[in-house]
Amino acid sequence: MRTLVTGAGGFIGQNLVKRLVETGVPIRVLVRRKTTEPQFNLDVEICVGDIVDAKSVDNAVRGCDRIFHLAAYAKNWARDAETYKRVNVGGLKNVLEAAKRVSVQRVVFTSTNLTLDPSSETVTTELTGRTVPWFTDYEKSKSLAEETIATYIQGGMDIVIVNPTRVFGPGIMTEANSVTKMISWYIEGRFRAILGDGTSLGNYGFVDDVVDGHVMAMEKGVQGERYLLGGENVTFNQFFQILSEISGVRKTLFHIPPMVALAFSHLEQLRAKLPGQHPLITPGWTNLFLKDWACSCAKAEKDIGYVITPFRTAIEKTVNWIRLNSPITFA
Repeated sequence: MRTLVTGAGGFIGQNLVKRLVETGVPIRVLVRRKTTEPQFNLDVEICVGDIVDAKSVDNAVRGCDRIFHLAAYAKNWARDAETYKRVNVGGLKNVLEAAKRVSVQRVVFTSTNLTLDPSSETVTTELTGRTVPWFTDYEKSKSLAEETIATYIQGGMDIVIVNPTRVFGPGIMTEANSVTKMISWYIEGRFRAILGDGTSLGNYGFVDDVVDGHVMAMEKGVQGERYLLGGENVTFNQFFQILSEISGVRKTLFHIPPMVALAFSHLEQLRAKLPGQHPLITPGWTNLFLKDWACSCAKAEKDIGYVITPFRTAIEKTVNWIRLNSPITFA
């Protein structure tokens, strides 16, 4: 049962590869550069290529029975906004077309909870849908990807979608692991700001749980269904209170008024027009984080056996890992 993992060099991808290797099944990974090879140092078959290149995707998919498709452009900004669509939708089509040609048994696609509506009076579920305008090009591209998948499912392909929330925990410090970066920066005294009044809700999934959820979706998920993979819902204020208690680090945090945060994000977006610059945050992401994103993982718990690590336990494991692995190289 040869299994292909795209995006194997990323935060969730590397943790997933390690988990799959433990099962003893043959694993093939698609990575963009050979330099990512030492990052997992595991018994896997490595294919170097890019999901936007149909030929390299064909080479990677050939001979595989299952695919975990995690590769995506997930940065908070792109100099060319079409990058999101080119990678997250076009790359997906390359993978699905290659999978269809060789009759792959099942594809698990990693999306995001951001394809759904923010929460309001009730928590977001897989049935919530999306009615509000997109805040970012990333969200929009992932929603388009899910619409693309729907057409392939109608054509008979076996595809399951997983929608992780804000994932954190041990692993490579890419932009996709920004929550763990924030935890590390707080411990180091480098993170001192909370957006707004700190009452905005978010759902935080421990990476080990999310990886297990991917495996469960492959084994037990229902064709055409999607599953939210996350953890507990906490506010920014609760997040840093618990982090302070567990880490023993007590830093004064400053609440940044929304209008100030938005003004700063606009300046950052202007700065990004300069060569070699990348914004710390954009107006779209600022507006997004001012919303509530409380989610329920009840469907995944009931249908595929998903288990949530308590938030305090997950924070403790993350803090211990950060301290054991410091200094950390940030990517």
